[in-house]
Amino acid sequence: MLKTRILTALILGPAILAVLFFAPDWLFRLAAAALLLTGCWEFRRLANLGAISGALLFVLQAALIGLMHYYWGVFSQQAAVFLLGACMAWLLMYLRLYTYRDNLDTGTGYQLRGFASALVAISGCWYALSWLRDQPEGQYLILLLLFIIWAADVGAYFAGQWFGRTRLAPKISPKKTWEGVIGGILLATLITLILSRLTPLAASPVLQLLLLTVVTVMSSIGGDLFISIHKRSVKLKDAGRIFPGHGGVLDRFDSLLPGSVFFALAVWKLSS
Repeated sequence: MLKTRILTALILGPAILAVLFFAPDWLFRLAAAALLLTGCWEFRRLANLGAISGALLFVLQAALIGLMHYYWGVFSQQAAVFLLGACMAWLLMYLRLYTYRDNLDTGTGYQLRGFASALVAISGCWYALSWLRDQPEGQYLILLLLFIIWAADVGAYFAGQWFGRTRLAPKISPKKTWEGVIGGILLATLITLILSRLTPLAASPVLQLLLLTVVTVMSSIGGDLFISIHKRSVKLKDAGRIFPGHGGVLDRFDSLLPGSVFFALAVWKLSS
């Protein structure tokens, strides 16, 4: 399994970097749409949707992204509205982390919340990534975002293994600890201080970069837990199988869903 995970990562990583740095803006947006729409298709299972409602979710999501892509010149000018709205929606969605319980009813109420959550998560992430790519040195901003999330994941894993004592969310993800969170923030902060020099954030005060890192890391952890409650509710180990050894899009990029939105809002604020 570890060999498969490493091989997949060695293929996936360069592919992401190639699209990020060499694809024109319109192609990057289409590639992001293809990836996230695959995640939307996976979400129908996590939301326990039937065939008709699942197809409706996918069609509606594709239409929303298609509309934003076609009129991107208009939508891209409304970053404050869309990013702030997406962040507020995520804060409401995070409340589900506190209300989660074992053997949760996955009936109509759960399905409706899942349907709405999928639209918010996928649309917000696509908008945030597309907007970031449009900014000066946008490729490096997205690279910084990805490395913050990956560093937080790696730092949390090793800090949790070595020092983990206090569980973060025992009912949702028993292996996550607060010590791991701190380790993830520390490593992500180091990455931010290094890579931010390649971006327009280079002149930002260290305190602002620290706040950006903490917000991005904490929101990304929330995204991981958010997808986990859905997988636990419908008793699925993985959301999909598109990435051997890693699972699906929502297994590999769950942290990116809210992380991209909060990161982009922070970048907008620091740049304004």
